[in-house]
Amino acid sequence: MLRMLRSFQPGVVLFLLWLCHFIQDQRVQAGNCWLQQGKNGRCQVLYVMGISREECCRSGRLGTSWTEEDVPNSTLFRWIIFSGGAPNCIPCRETCDNVDCGPGKRCRMNRKSKPRCVCAPDCSNITWRGPVCGSDGKTYRDECGLLKAKCKGHPDLEVQYQGKCKKTCRDVMCPGSSTCVVDQTNNAYCVTCNRVCPEVTSPEQHLCGNDGIVYASACHLRRATCLLGRSIGVAYEGKCIKAKSCDDIQCSTGKKCLWDSRMGRGRCALCDESCPDSRSEEAVCGSDNTTYPSECAMKQAACATGALLEVKHSGSCNFITEDLEEEDDDDDEDQDYTAYVHLSPLLDG
Repeated sequence: MLRMLRSFQPGVVLFLLWLCHFIQDQRVQAGNCWLQQGKNGRCQVLYVMGISREECCRSGRLGTSWTEEDVPNSTLFRWIIFSGGAPNCIPCRETCDNVDCGPGKRCRMNRKSKPRCVCAPDCSNITWRGPVCGSDGKTYRDECGLLKAKCKGHPDLEVQYQGKCKKTCRDVMCPGSSTCVVDQTNNAYCVTCNRVCPEVTSPEQHLCGNDGIVYASACHLRRATCLLGRSIGVAYEGKCIKAKSCDDIQCSTGKKCLWDSRMGRGRCALCDESCPDSRSEEAVCGSDNTTYPSECAMKQAACATGALLEVKHSGSCNFITEDLEEEDDDDDEDQDYTAYVHLSPLLDG
């Protein structure tokens, strides 16, 4: 062996020694990159296999972790499925140094001395310091509180108008060209009216509104809703008929006719909805002066009796409360949020 080495030039020998060291170094450093470290201390959500820690941690993303073990796929599968992640998890970031949390967030060490991204929106340019009504129909103590809620998992949340959320359009100042409209739950929203509707070429587009008026299309009904300032809603598809009872009205598949005894009209409604557990603040007062735990529960009662019920106002029939939403503690850890978008039933149909 020595004879062979002596036969090589010194530069070649050095290159071979460096190559051996490089291969050994790569073998030692090869591992797996993970997107997060779970509360159990194990690495979770596999990102890239066969990568060094330096390459894994280059992004600077908080939560990225690395494991040194270069193990078979079967072992990784067992760790992920049966063990809650890979052991010997090494987080890329132990401090807040060089951590980029993204817009509206900042890095902070939590009680366990681990770096975490928390919501910290820039509120320096906000001029209105009073309460605001959000596009989710909730009142926030101020716009800064709304921005914090937006950061925590409601990316489409916006300010509708200044002041508490109203039950009527009185004193509601909508921004720009938007118009105030009260929906079926008696909540005021700011919407943009479509003043021009395409010409209707088929009678199949006709809709019977809850007001007993025939509308040429869904667009025409939405336009009328905007101009009226109160939700109209769809009673059923097609032209309105002079019905004496729900027996005269044919609802589309999945809907049931509910009779409005006060107006002498029928309305098709979905009746297969299952209601989740309701909270105390979700109670509503129905048009029969009965308090229901939620609007969903009121709809179930209407479907059971076949009699139309509408929301008179939020809360118990005995009183109305309109509380401000308290600001949450900003010690929330960064995580993947499911976007929640409030869709008002205002223009259903």
